[in-house]
Amino acid sequence: MTSTTRRAVALGLGLSPLLAHPALTQTPTRVSLGYTAVSDFLGAFCAQEEGFFRARGLEVNFQLITLNSNIRAALQSDSVQLGGPTAPVLLQANDGGLDLVAIAGGSFSSRAVVNTGVVERTGAGITDAKSFEGRRVGVPGLGAFLHVLFRQWMQVGGADWRKVNFVETPFIQMPDILRGGSIDAVVTGSPIMERIVSGNIGRVVSNILNDLPDGIPSIPYATTRAWATRNGPAIAAFRGGLAEGMAFMRANDAKAREHLAKYIRLPPEIIRTAIITFQKPQITPADFAFWVDVMKGQDMLRGAPPDAARIVWPTT
Repeated sequence: MTSTTRRAVALGLGLSPLLAHPALTQTPTRVSLGYTAVSDFLGAFCAQEEGFFRARGLEVNFQLITLNSNIRAALQSDSVQLGGPTAPVLLQANDGGLDLVAIAGGSFSSRAVVNTGVVERTGAGITDAKSFEGRRVGVPGLGAFLHVLFRQWMQVGGADWRKVNFVETPFIQMPDILRGGSIDAVVTGSPIMERIVSGNIGRVVSNILNDLPDGIPSIPYATTRAWATRNGPAIAAFRGGLAEGMAFMRANDAKAREHLAKYIRLPPEIIRTAIITFQKPQITPADFAFWVDVMKGQDMLRGAPPDAARIVWPTT
């Protein structure tokens, strides 16, 4: 019996429409998902709010984690079962002895979507990569996506990132900390970037991704290998719901932004102008090749080169 036929039969018998979907007649699998306050998670937000996870038998509890680099510890301690560590955070966690796997794609860099940049404090006098030397720069997690990419951008620009004092700065605190003057610049993304600029707190020095390769994975969805091994059906359900959420996000911009506002709690005027990251649900071993090369070049990987084929959880 097809799902359409099943639904029709249920309705014809006067039963609850929920009985028309087999996943909804079973006890749901409950999982917690760790996220940070950025639009990179919008596909998952939409999957939750539109009921796509629930339709597949998943009850997902979203847990805000202020620093992306803290997601690896949350996964390892099982305070969350799923999370969105940036690709370098995932690689460095495994290099340090953890065993995380990427179960689905999330956000990827795209030159068609300019949603990332380094923003100087108004009047700081920073003009190019070289002028960041000797400065204090806030990043949303040491060793995370934006930190590593900014260092690569400085290197491409002929500057020495080792001369920068990097300070972990949660996204949601960036405008206030930058305004306070304790740091000279932040490496950030939408919609925090727009909030800083619209409030005359800072000025965009560079959209750093324009000077780097296109299609770099930013935030994949991950879990521990142990949890993945025990929960194959839940992973399949998560992947299916996420794919639907991302499709909904692309087709329903206004409604998707309402969902974004609920999870990252920024003013409506900022949400309306937020630049949404490019997102797709697939992730492959080849997607990690860029990160392995860059992180080796920055002396971030101490052990043997990671096996990308082991990092990506199989699709079947």
